[in-house]
Amino acid sequence: MSSLAELYQSVIVEHDRSPRNFRALVAPSHHAEGRNPLCGDEVAVDLRVGDNGAIEEIGFQGQGCAISRASASMMTAALQGKTVAEARDLFDRFHALVTGGSADDVGKLAVFRGVAEYPMRVKCATLAWHAMIAALDTGAK
Repeated sequence: MSSLAELYQSVIVEHDRSPRNFRALVAPSHHAEGRNPLCGDEVAVDLRVGDNGAIEEIGFQGQGCAISRASASMMTAALQGKTVAEARDLFDRFHALVTGGSADDVGKLAVFRGVAEYPMRVKCATLAWHAMIAALDTGAK
């Protein structure tokens, strides 16, 4: 395994073991849940979007594999303070990254680039992201 692949793997393991923003929000403005029926991963995403359209707070809860939990953890860290439009744009770039497409400027999320080599894991990596988009699409909780 290359040193870069080892670094990426260690980042994912660290986020799985110590997920950021692993909590339900008190009075979220948006909420959605997602489930991967193939493996049983489950996630609930809460957001508080301010009047200025920025994500003021985001959290998640659930259970799943290391890829799923790490992706949710890193998603919440990446989206804090972003506008809804920026969150949707980052979703598109992240989805392109994990499906083998061209994805620029994804920052630390680049650790998930290797997921594209394992199509069965794409749903694990994108579960929380799809829940986040569903929460934004459905509006207020």
